[in-house]
Amino acid sequence: MTAFNTQQLNGSGLEPMVRKLEYRGKFSDADRAALLGLPHVVKTMENNHYIVRERDKTTHSCLMLAGFAVRHKIVAGGHRQIVAIHMKGEMVDLQNSLLGTADHSVQMLTAGKVALIPREEIVRIAFERPAIGQAMWLDTLVDGSIFREWIANVGRRDARTRIAHLFCEFGMRLQHAGLAEQTGYAMPMTQEQLGDATGLTSVHVNRTIKALEADDLITRSTPREIIIGDWKKLAAAGDFDSGYLHMREDDPVLA
Repeated sequence: MTAFNTQQLNGSGLEPMVRKLEYRGKFSDADRAALLGLPHVVKTMENNHYIVRERDKTTHSCLMLAGFAVRHKIVAGGHRQIVAIHMKGEMVDLQNSLLGTADHSVQMLTAGKVALIPREEIVRIAFERPAIGQAMWLDTLVDGSIFREWIANVGRRDARTRIAHLFCEFGMRLQHAGLAEQTGYAMPMTQEQLGDATGLTSVHVNRTIKALEADDLITRSTPREIIIGDWKKLAAAGDFDSGYLHMREDDPVLA
């Protein structure tokens, strides 16, 4: 694990985790205080640096405080498959708190900050405080739902649909996290990384994005900027139904 600018905090850095978990269920004041009081270390990470590598014996769970990270697997031929992207407020490896050995790698996609919480503290608070344990359980279940959608995306959709679907998901999740508008945002992934997430070559990704532009489904003033002029049309092109994100019915993002 490579990082710099390490500092110890006394709970003040964990508010994004409280907000994220409480989205799934109401906490008592004591629950919130227990979460905020978890021991942790904040680390500033450079892009491409690993938070955890496959087969590592995990000692901490990671909360994203700033920037983006990806989960990925490397296959025997050396190719990488990105299986998830994570952003501020998300716990990227809650399951490793119980499994103990990482079955995939977590790597920074951009520079950012993470809070590392000892795995034994995650286990302790989940069992001592049922509301927190249930919220963590639900959080991992939603992760599983997103994984299944990504499998369907890579396995059964064509290139145009895969890219359009990813653009829709990313925009909706960014707005939900308060990081951008779902119809206009900066994509943190290169075309090669988009290829690793969708099972396409970077050349194929480039052609597909240009085709989406030609059809007026997106516009770009810079290579990374994604502007969605007609959300419904892009969602239709991407076979996108937000149900698998399991957002609350009263979430403003769904309005």
